[in-house]
Amino acid sequence: MTQPRPEVLQKLTPVLTKRWLSPDAWQIGVYERLDGYQALRKALDVHPDDMIQLIKDSGLRGRGGAGFPTGLKWGFIPQGDGKPHYLVINADEGEPGTCKDLPLMTYDPHSLVEGAIIASYAIRANRAFIYIRGEAVHAARRLRNAVKEAYAAGYLGANILGSGFDLELVVHSGAGAYICGEETALLDSLEGFRGQPRLRPPFPAIAGLYASPTVVNNVGTIASVPYIVLGGADWWKSMGTEKSAGPMIYSLSGRIANPGQYECGLGITLRELIELAGGMKPGHNLKFWTPGGSSTPILTAEHIDTPMDFEGVAAAGSILGTTAMQIFSDQDCPVYNTWRWLEFYHHESCGKCTPCREGNYWMVRTYRRILAGQGTYADLDTLQDTADNIFGRSFCGLGDGAATPVVSTLKWFRDDYLGYIEGRTAPRLSEKSLVGAH
Repeated sequence: MTQPRPEVLQKLTPVLTKRWLSPDAWQIGVYERLDGYQALRKALDVHPDDMIQLIKDSGLRGRGGAGFPTGLKWGFIPQGDGKPHYLVINADEGEPGTCKDLPLMTYDPHSLVEGAIIASYAIRANRAFIYIRGEAVHAARRLRNAVKEAYAAGYLGANILGSGFDLELVVHSGAGAYICGEETALLDSLEGFRGQPRLRPPFPAIAGLYASPTVVNNVGTIASVPYIVLGGADWWKSMGTEKSAGPMIYSLSGRIANPGQYECGLGITLRELIELAGGMKPGHNLKFWTPGGSSTPILTAEHIDTPMDFEGVAAAGSILGTTAMQIFSDQDCPVYNTWRWLEFYHHESCGKCTPCREGNYWMVRTYRRILAGQGTYADLDTLQDTADNIFGRSFCGLGDGAATPVVSTLKWFRDDYLGYIEGRTAPRLSEKSLVGAH
């Protein structure tokens, strides 16, 4: 393991992660001693419109994958429309490699609760929901306890801190469906229906939860709000880049010495992040990696100096996504890994639209043939054609996410596919896996 250089070590900017190592940080007493709920008091003293403008000025962009400007999304909510407004927090983190929201809710749940109260105040919502993945039992317990403590302390409920603002906050555990990470499928699930994406427009800002104006934000986005209120927009923009402001939690996993969460200003490079993580494991050399989870186009060792911000990753041909960086070495097979990801997407597809339902079904079977040593050259054309017919034709982003690793591995590592087809690479799957694959 190598020690990071001092100039690289200085790029760590613990903001959202600063309380994680404090003993009992999830308890309200510890949270309050560490500046907890001071931002709420400050926010309630200003007009809601000023809070929206503050978030706009900070340049905060969504931490859930799309990177949409948060203040702009809040500003879409129509005011004076006579309808109830809702805040829904997407905590349905379930994409392979993505693991930044769960530790945040586990070790610092009150930051999310406080952010939810401030955001609800800004958009004039009197009811908010945190939709958490069903398998995240421990994080959900911590979150529910934090909500209970906040109610007892007067931070939730009627007339919060004597401000006249009321808010009810509900923690809802989903059934563990990946599709419910898509915001409209999440809303359907929250309403008690089967989690499937809705046709848009109308967008949630106009007709979201219960057909009323709704803001849907990611956990990391909402948890950032108290820090911006306390530190100010200029302080937040002092980290990151001009168009990608603030710090980001990078989740590093795979062939590195110290996998984990590394919070740095947006714009840090993969080379620097790997250095912070102690370097590659002995005997492993970087081959390919995902900048934002398995649904983002993979990049190669040639992209190691790509700035990890929204613009830099896009210029390299990928998406920043959830900054779930899975690091693979020359001892890993991109074909095999793509098949593993596809099995996940095939299983998690809701089946509502034909391209995703049928396309993933057939791509999984094609990969099984290739990995069992029974693939043909025509299979590569079939994979490319199928992926092309999924892109932009699926009802939601799940189809695009599933096709992404197929297209990008065919682009960068076609010879690895040919190795199985031409018999140069030993099969990774047995003939038993081919039952029903033809």
